[in-house]
Amino acid sequence: MAPGRTIKRRRLSPPGDEEDTSSRPSRDSFNDFYNNAAKWDLEQDYERRPRKLGKKDKENTRLPIKTAEGLQMVESEPEAEESDSFLGTDDDEDGDENEADFDDEDMEDADEAAEETPKVPLKLQIIQAKEELARLATIINEDPEEHISSFKSMADMVENGQHVTIQKLALAAQAAVYKDVIPGYRIRPLSEEDMSAKVSKEVRKLRSFEQSLLSGYKHYVQKLLDLTKSSKRDTAAVDPGLKSIAINCACNLLLSVPHFNFRTELLKILVNRLAKRQIDADFVKCRETVEEVFRKDNDGIVSLEAVRLLSKMMKAKDFRVHESVLDTFLHLRLLSEFSAKGSRDRVDRRPAEEETTFHGKKPKQKREFRTKRERKLQKERKAVEKDMKEADALVSHEERDKNQAETLKLVFGTYFRILKLRIPNLMGPVLEGLAKYAHLINQDFFGDLLEALKDLIGHAVKSEVEDGDEEEAQEESESTSRDAQREALLCTITAFALLEGQDISKAASSLHLDLSFFVKHLYRSLYSLSVNPDVEYNPTKALRLPDPNSNEANGSTHRSKSKVNFQTPTVLLLRCLQSTLLSRAHGTPPTIRLGSFTKRLMTTSLQVPEKSALATLSLLNQVAKHHARRIAPLWNSEERKGDGVFNPFAADVETTNVFAGTVWEGELLRLHYCPQVRDAAADIEKLIVGRN
Repeated sequence: MAPGRTIKRRRLSPPGDEEDTSSRPSRDSFNDFYNNAAKWDLEQDYERRPRKLGKKDKENTRLPIKTAEGLQMVESEPEAEESDSFLGTDDDEDGDENEADFDDEDMEDADEAAEETPKVPLKLQIIQAKEELARLATIINEDPEEHISSFKSMADMVENGQHVTIQKLALAAQAAVYKDVIPGYRIRPLSEEDMSAKVSKEVRKLRSFEQSLLSGYKHYVQKLLDLTKSSKRDTAAVDPGLKSIAINCACNLLLSVPHFNFRTELLKILVNRLAKRQIDADFVKCRETVEEVFRKDNDGIVSLEAVRLLSKMMKAKDFRVHESVLDTFLHLRLLSEFSAKGSRDRVDRRPAEEETTFHGKKPKQKREFRTKRERKLQKERKAVEKDMKEADALVSHEERDKNQAETLKLVFGTYFRILKLRIPNLMGPVLEGLAKYAHLINQDFFGDLLEALKDLIGHAVKSEVEDGDEEEAQEESESTSRDAQREALLCTITAFALLEGQDISKAASSLHLDLSFFVKHLYRSLYSLSVNPDVEYNPTKALRLPDPNSNEANGSTHRSKSKVNFQTPTVLLLRCLQSTLLSRAHGTPPTIRLGSFTKRLMTTSLQVPEKSALATLSLLNQVAKHHARRIAPLWNSEERKGDGVFNPFAADVETTNVFAGTVWEGELLRLHYCPQVRDAAADIEKLIVGRN
C-alpha cells in the first residue's frame, strides 16, 4: 500500500426500502396491541410501585410510652397534604380560580392542628413538672443572685398550672427554696434617698437581689393567703388539698424564718384557720405551729404579734372559738422568764434595789488564780464574744421584758373578758391559764379575781341544782352537771394558786385573802364527787368510745394532753386538798378542819374506785405524818374529845362536830378487795398509833 493514500470507508446503512418497511408497523400489530390492552390492570401496577417517603414522615415516629396499662403507642396526626398531591390537585383549568380558597383552607387547617395538639398523659406532665422544678431549684441554690428570675418561673407554674398536683408541687418547691435562700436578717425597703445615693457596684448588685427576692417572696406569701381564704362570695372554690398545702407551707416558713419580712401575713394564715371550730389536720398543724413559735421565741417579738392577732380574732368572733386555741397561751416563755407582776391594764416591774442581795451591793465573787497567759487569753476571748454579740444584734433584756409585759397584758385581758362573759366551753382553759399565771398576777387584782371565781362557783352550783330538779331533762343535763363540778374544782385550784404563787413571807404578812368560801365548797362537794361515774375518766387515755350523739365528742379529743382540764376529777380534787391541808402558804389549818376532811375522805374512800381510793389514802397518810396528834382522837373509840352528835351532812366544815364520832371506815377498808387499799388503811392506823 503506497503511503499517503487515504482509505475509503464504506457507509453501512439499511437500504431505503427496508427502512421504510421497518419504521411503519403493520396493521395487524396495531390490532393485536389494542386487543391486549383491554386485559391490562393498570391501577394495580401503579399501586405496586415503591413509594418514596419524605423526611417529615420519618421524623413523625414516636417511641412507645410505658403506662400502668402497658405499652401505649403515640400516633401523630397526619399532616396536611401538599398541593401537588394527586388527591389534592385539581384540573389546571380551575387552579388559578380556586387558589385563594385553598390558601384560606390551609390556614384554618393549621389553626385546628395547633389547637388539637396531642394530649400528654397526666403522669408524664407531673414527671416533667418535677424535673423542671428540680432544675430551677438547683440553679437557684447554686447562685441565687444570677438566677433570681427563676422564682418567677416557679410562680408561673402555680398560676398557669393545668393540674392541681402541679400547683401543689410548685408551692412546696417554692417554700423549700425560700427557706434556703432567705438571709438571716430582715430586708429593709429602700427609700428615695437610698436609691439616689451613690454606692459601689457590689452594693448595687446586692440591693437589686434583695429587692427582687423581697418582691417574689411577697407575691408568694400573698398567694398563700389567697389560697387559704374561704369566702362564701367566691364562686370558684379552692381545692381542699391545695389549701392544705398552702397552710403547711405557711407553717414551715413561720418556723424556719420567723425573723424575715411578711411575718404578719403568715401569722394571719394560721389565725384565720384557728378561728374556725372545725377540727382537722390543718387546725392541729396551725395550733402546734403557734405553740412551737411561742416556745422558740427568744426576744418575744413574734409572740407579742401572735398573741395580739389571736386576741383580736377571738374578740371579733365573740370568743366563739375552740378551747384549744386558748391553751396555746400556756406555751409562752414568759411563764418561766418574766418576773414582774401584771394585770390586764398595767405591769408592775421589780424595783432595782430589790434585785441586789446585801445593802444594795452585790457580794464579791471569789477570785480565781490565773496566770498571765490565761488572763490574756480570757481578755481576747471576751473581746471576741463582744464583737459576736454586736454582729448578731442580740436583743437586750430590757426589750425582751417590754415585749413580754405587753404580751402578759393581752393574755390577762383575754382571760378576764371571758370570765366576765362566762363562755361555758372556755371556762376550763381560762381557769387553767389563771392558775398557771398566778405568780405573775398583780396583788391589787386578787380581790376582783376572787370575787369573779366565787360568782363562777355559785353559778355552777346553781346550774347543777336546777339540772337535778328537772327529772325530765336529767339525761340532757348530765354532762352540764359534770362540767359544773369541773369548773368548781378549777376555780378552787385557781384561788389557792394565787396565794401559792406569791412569796411565802409576803403572803403571810401583806396578803389578806379569805379562802374560806372555797374550803367550804370543797368540803360540800366531796360526797357528790365520790359517786361520780367519771371520777377517773380521762379522754386522752381512756379506751371508752365517745358518745356519737354528743356535740363535744369530736372536739374534745383534739385538746392537748398535758393540760389541767384533761386531768381526772380525782387529780383535781387531790390538788385542792393538797393546798387546803398541807400547803404552807395558807398557814396551819385549824384542827376542826383537819378532822372534818379526814373523816369525810375516809367515807368517800369506800365509794370511789381502786386507784382513787389509793390516792386518797396516800394523801391522808401525808396528813397523818404532819398532824398525827391533832387527828388521833378520831381513831380512839373509848374516849371522845367532842360533845354532842356528829353531823356527817353539815354544809359547813366548822359545824360538823367531827370529834364526837370515830373513823369506823377503817375497819371496812381492811376488808377491801384490793390488797393495796387494805395495806394503805393499815399504814395510816399504825402511823396514828405510833405518833401518840
